[in-house]
Amino acid sequence: MTGHISTAPAHHHRPTICFDEWNVWDPARAPGYKGAEELYDVSDMLAVAVWLNVFIRQSKHIGMATVAQSVNVIAPLMTTASGVVKQTTYWPLLLFSRYMRGKALATHVCAETYTGRTFPEWLASTRDLPLLDVSAALSEDGWVNLAVVNIDEERDLETDVPTDSGANGEVQVYTVGGRQNGIRDNNTEENKKVSIHESTWDGKGGKFIFERRSFTLLRWKAQI
Repeated sequence: MTGHISTAPAHHHRPTICFDEWNVWDPARAPGYKGAEELYDVSDMLAVAVWLNVFIRQSKHIGMATVAQSVNVIAPLMTTASGVVKQTTYWPLLLFSRYMRGKALATHVCAETYTGRTFPEWLASTRDLPLLDVSAALSEDGWVNLAVVNIDEERDLETDVPTDSGANGEVQVYTVGGRQNGIRDNNTEENKKVSIHESTWDGKGGKFIFERRSFTLLRWKAQI
């Protein structure tokens, strides 16, 4: 009796997950037999921003994540006879694709948790859902990018943000939603209510107020 044993180099590439065709869709609000054309509001924008944070935090395991769809149907961009409408969900996608690049950073968050109803109902009993959902990335050119979603519909939340440990100069602030918008505000061809509000923050004192029902991206140049 003879045998044969063959050997081959171990494969060192770690397989990653392709998180394909993700998005927010309410079949009751936008049924498929009517074309599934969603009109997204601020609550949907917050949901998309939270999912984008998940992708950054889990980037070690996720090699690709593609939103479905890009244009029309359940999409951040809707075409009209005269142009394109940028829906509420377009703005966090734009900011993440533009700035949340490089290396993911660990974040340590201490915040209150959501106590209301969830769908499905069992979700609330299986884990704590923080009112502040956070991810961070360090870009190749040395910028710290901190993405924060305040899902609380009624309250602004003041939080310690330790930019003094690495900031050099003012902090750039990009906010979508917030006090200027209601939770059901949306964008149509006639009335565009939701977009990016740009401002700056000096970072002194380390306390920043994240507005109710908002997605905020903070950017500062790290001292490396």
